[in-house]
Amino acid sequence: MAGAGTHAVKSPEAFRTISEVSAMLNVPQHVLRFWETRFSHIKPVKRAGGRRFYRPEDVDLLRGIRLLLYFEGYTIKGVQKILREKGVRYAAALGREDAKKNGVPTLEPPPGMQAAGDAEDGDALPIRASARDAAAETLAGDDQAEPSPPDDTARRANLETLLSELRALKSRLATARATATP
Repeated sequence: MAGAGTHAVKSPEAFRTISEVSAMLNVPQHVLRFWETRFSHIKPVKRAGGRRFYRPEDVDLLRGIRLLLYFEGYTIKGVQKILREKGVRYAAALGREDAKKNGVPTLEPPPGMQAAGDAEDGDALPIRASARDAAAETLAGDDQAEPSPPDDTARRANLETLLSELRALKSRLATARATATP
């Protein structure tokens, strides 16, 4: 039986299990399942018994969502807005960029399949900041449109996600403080 470390020897084209993706992204499995409920574009292949298998493009998208949530400071609603306005390819491209920076092999999309909204390195920050500002403007109205309250499982997953976000922010703050000159 394959262990959790088998993703290191798999081809970039190979499908990944939820445990492999969880380990690759350092995100708990329940958070990945929760993201499936919040981001309709995440659609892993489900086999017998409900086992999830993520395609390379799913992993890129998840990596992009993780980057936006944990490191760029977006809320779930903010990322949903980015996916609506800039598209899934934009978020997946962010995920591929992040993977390349960390030396993780990725599967590049076919030529001509880059998202129209993909930014060059120098332009990425202003575009993300602009999307964040636009998302912040709509949050007040979005809160009133919330459907029924989530069940305990979804509420717990939401709290776990928030806790993870807070930990990431705490880490960023500690890093900023350590590099700041007195």
